[in-house]
Amino acid sequence: MKDAFDETARRKAWMSLLAKAPEGRVAALLDAAITRPEFAWLRAPEIGSAMVRGRAGGTGAPFNLGEMTVTRCALTLVSGEVGHAYIQGRRKGDAEAAALVDALMQGGDAEKIRAAVLAPLEAERIAAKTARAAKAAATKVEFFTMVRGED
Repeated sequence: MKDAFDETARRKAWMSLLAKAPEGRVAALLDAAITRPEFAWLRAPEIGSAMVRGRAGGTGAPFNLGEMTVTRCALTLVSGEVGHAYIQGRRKGDAEAAALVDALMQGGDAEKIRAAVLAPLEAERIAAKTARAAKAAATKVEFFTMVRGED
């Protein structure tokens, strides 16, 4: 049972990475790594909306924040692996590339795809997060007080 949980957690991690990738980046990395395999659509890319929920203070009661546009699709490779993708925005090409990566990560080329697509995306995500944190830290104001000594 533990192995199934680990695999689910790993898949969630790469699906999150693919969903948050900049426009066109997954397709560029995938095309640089391999020739795209043949596949059949289970669900062609379609654009819709999804409800975004929030919590007050991160722990409060959930509330509907609003809707966001998403593109989703599902495909199956000739070898039988099934890939799914949900991408923020109206990006059918990105959804197709993400679903292909998802399907390929379940097959024999997983390590090659991890090194060629997922590792660069993760490195770029960490670099962007670090840059954003450094920019925010530059605006931090340190307040201190001095004891007046009027005892």
